[in-house]
Amino acid sequence: MPDPNGFLRHGRRLPARRPVPVRISDWREVYPPAGAELIREQATRCMDCGIPFCHSETAGCPLANRIPDWNDLVRTGNWDAAVETLHATNNFPEFTGRLCPAPCEAACVLGIAGGDPVTIKQVEVEIADAAVARGLPPRPASASSGRSVAVVGSGPAGLAAAQQLARAGHAVTVYERDDAIGGLLRYGIPDFKLEKRHIDARLAQLLAEGVVFRTGVNIGVDVTAEQLREQHDAVLLACGALQGRDTPTTPGRQLRGVHQAMAHLVAANRVVAAAGEDPPAPATLPDGTPIDAAGKHVVIIGGGDTAADCLGVAHRQGAVGVHQLDLYPRPSQARDEARDPWPTWPWILREYPAHEEGGERVFAVAVQEFVDDGTGAVRAVRVAEVTVEKRDGRRVVTPVPGTERELPADLVLLAVGFDGTEEQPLLAQFGLTRNARGAIDSRADWQTGADGVFVAGDMHRGASLIVWAIAEGRAAAAAIHTYLGGPGTLPAPVHPTSHPLAV
Repeated sequence: MPDPNGFLRHGRRLPARRPVPVRISDWREVYPPAGAELIREQATRCMDCGIPFCHSETAGCPLANRIPDWNDLVRTGNWDAAVETLHATNNFPEFTGRLCPAPCEAACVLGIAGGDPVTIKQVEVEIADAAVARGLPPRPASASSGRSVAVVGSGPAGLAAAQQLARAGHAVTVYERDDAIGGLLRYGIPDFKLEKRHIDARLAQLLAEGVVFRTGVNIGVDVTAEQLREQHDAVLLACGALQGRDTPTTPGRQLRGVHQAMAHLVAANRVVAAAGEDPPAPATLPDGTPIDAAGKHVVIIGGGDTAADCLGVAHRQGAVGVHQLDLYPRPSQARDEARDPWPTWPWILREYPAHEEGGERVFAVAVQEFVDDGTGAVRAVRVAEVTVEKRDGRRVVTPVPGTERELPADLVLLAVGFDGTEEQPLLAQFGLTRNARGAIDSRADWQTGADGVFVAGDMHRGASLIVWAIAEGRAAAAAIHTYLGGPGTLPAPVHPTSHPLAV
C-alpha cells in the first residue's frame, strides 16, 4: 500500500532546468535527468486514491495509464515492475512524459482546492528512460497470422498501431512520405523538447519486431490507394492534421517573411538533424526561401504549444527580439472552480520553458495588418488591443479604438492552430471526404466509409495531444485485429469521445 503520509512530508518538486544561457546555445533537452531519490520522493506523494481520477479516461489519462500502480512501484524501488506496468498501457512513455500537457496532473486529487498534484509526468519519463537505459527488448510475435496491414503515416498514432499489430503476428508496413520516420515527432517537435535519439531507440525496437518502414512514399501519388489495398488486407490512415490555419484576409498576408509556424519548425529541425553534415543544411522552405530567425525581429501569433516551440527555436537561432501575441486576455494562474471545477482541464496561464528564455508575451491583441517595407517584405505588424466576449455561445472579438501600434517584424510565424488533415490524393482514391472539422469520420470500430480502411489519431479527431494519438492508434489496432479475424483481443482504451481535451 502507499505511504499515507507521503504527500504531507514532501512538497511538489521538479528537477532544475538547465540554465538559460547554457541551453539556448544548443538544442539539447531543457530538463536534465532527475535523480533517483527525487523521483522516489515524488512518487511517494501519490495517495493511491480510492477513485484515481488521474487515470480516468473521462477526466485524466486517455490511455488509462495505471499511474498509482507505477508510482508505488517506484516508491518501493521495484523499477522492473514499474517499467512493465507503464508499458502495459502506453507504447511510448518517453514521448508522452516529455510532450503531454498532463491532464492526469490536472485531475490529481492532490490538486483539489489549489493543491500541488503529483509530478506524474516526471515519474513517467524517468521510468521510461530507465527502460531505455536497460535496453528495449523486442517482443516479436511467436507466429505469423498471414495477414498484412498498411499503416499510412509514422506519427505516434501510426507507430503505436504498428507495434500492437506486429506483436499480434500481422505483417505491418509503415509508409511515410517524408525522408525519416516519426511524423511531427521527427520534424515538428524541437530537440530541446524531444531529442530524436528517443525516436530512434523505439524504431530499432519496432524493426526488431518485424515492422517494415518505407520512407519517401507518398500514398496516392507514388503508390495508389488501389495498389495499397491489393498488397494489404487492411489499411490504417494516420496522416495527422497538418493543414495549418491561416489568416488570408489580413492585409499584407502575402508579404515575404510571413509563414506558417510549422514551416519554421520543420526547417529548424532539419538543420539540427543535419548537424555535422558538409555542407550544413540551410534553414529554408522547400523552395529555398530562408526562414531562419537569426538577427531578426520575430512576431509569433498564437498562444499554444506550437507558438512556444517557435519561441524557443527563435531564441536558439539568435533572434534580435521576439513578441508572442495572444488574442485572449491573460488567464489566471489558478483554477477558476466556478468555471473549471476539478478534475476538469482548467483554463489557466501556461508558461513553458521558452518563456523564461526571453521575448515579450502580449495578451488581448489582434493583428490588423502586416506592414510592407516597400519591397514586398514584412517590416512590422500593426496590432490593436481587443475585448473578447461570449455571445450566443460564440466568441466575439472587438478592437479597442485608439490602441493601434506597430511591432517590428522581419519574420512572422502563424501559430493559430490547424484545420484538420490536408487535402491529398489518397482521400479521393479511397472515396473519403473531410468533415466540417477537416477530419475523417469513422464508425465505432474505427473503420471509415471504405471497407477495410481505418483511421486514427489527429487525422480522425483533429489536432490534439500525443496521448490521444497513441490511445487512438492502440484502439484502431485492436479493431483491425478483430477485422482480420485475429485470436483474442488486443488491449486498447475505450473509444475516446468524452475526454475534456477532446477536439
